[in-house]
Amino acid sequence: MYIEKNLQIHLKSRPVGLPAAENFSLVSTPIAMLKDGEVLVKNLWMSVDPYMRGRMIDRDSYIAPFAIDKVLEGGAIGEVVESNNPAFVVGAKVSSMNGWRQYFTTTGEDLQVLPETGIAEQAFLGVLGMPGLTAFTGLTKIAELKPSDRVFVSAASGAVGAIVCQIAKLKGCYVAGSVGSDAKSRYLMEELGVDAVVNYKTTDDLQQDIATACPEGIDVYFENVGGAHLEAVLNLMNANGRIAVCGMIDQYNATTPQPGPANLSQIVRKKLKMQGFIVFDHWDGYPAFVEQMVQWIQQGKVSWRETVFNGIEQAPEAFIGLFEGKNTGKMLVKL
Repeated sequence: MYIEKNLQIHLKSRPVGLPAAENFSLVSTPIAMLKDGEVLVKNLWMSVDPYMRGRMIDRDSYIAPFAIDKVLEGGAIGEVVESNNPAFVVGAKVSSMNGWRQYFTTTGEDLQVLPETGIAEQAFLGVLGMPGLTAFTGLTKIAELKPSDRVFVSAASGAVGAIVCQIAKLKGCYVAGSVGSDAKSRYLMEELGVDAVVNYKTTDDLQQDIATACPEGIDVYFENVGGAHLEAVLNLMNANGRIAVCGMIDQYNATTPQPGPANLSQIVRKKLKMQGFIVFDHWDGYPAFVEQMVQWIQQGKVSWRETVFNGIEQAPEAFIGLFEGKNTGKMLVKL
């Protein structure tokens, strides 16, 4: 099958501060006929994630930066529409890191066939994908969660944070979180069963409001934000507490180095464990995670929300929206 028009999103220029539409370009490229052993995939869904902002900077990191005037990459769910590879039948749904484009060809080494679960296919970009595994890994392996823990989650209504909250509640913990709107506060309290919520955008005293939400202190902090959140929580951590550092979205668009918390000595005084982690280093745990998460979903113990933009042309807007608080739950683009 020859595809004459295959729309892609390229990185046109490196953002300075908050990404803008002019940093991206919409490009159409043809796709040639398949060779032996190749597969043609039509993307149905693609993910945008905060970590992608770091890849737009030309620097050494745990993953290579995006190249200028080249198609971007990210999680995607697609359907095999033509196959010269017996391992992939036409109609199979597959996951890959070949998002930001409508079609792509591959030998199949970078594809994973979705298991039959009866759960919506796009869930493998959220609750059953990288965000879900991030939440599960950060809590169970990095923070070594115990049923008696008092847990605080920043960005608690996001793709990762909302799953963190639910897993911690399932494990018997007291859970509080921070969000940026009253609607997100209601979502956490009414749908996810979180014990207390702080709206960081309306508070006059972030530390005091977190203290009120966590009257017995904090044993586990799941860090997604950094900045003022981290400084406030360090003062409220209990002795021998654990901090799983998933991300620091408060820093991602900074144009100058940001001052660190002035109270890092709390780590020593309270004997805290603070550890950053990258979920790609823990992908060997994915099968066990999926088995457990599917069971929770089928039992009605875990739910999730999606914020969906339609059309690949909307992918840059969806990505920028991550840093403007436009998503509740997983931010997705439906192609």
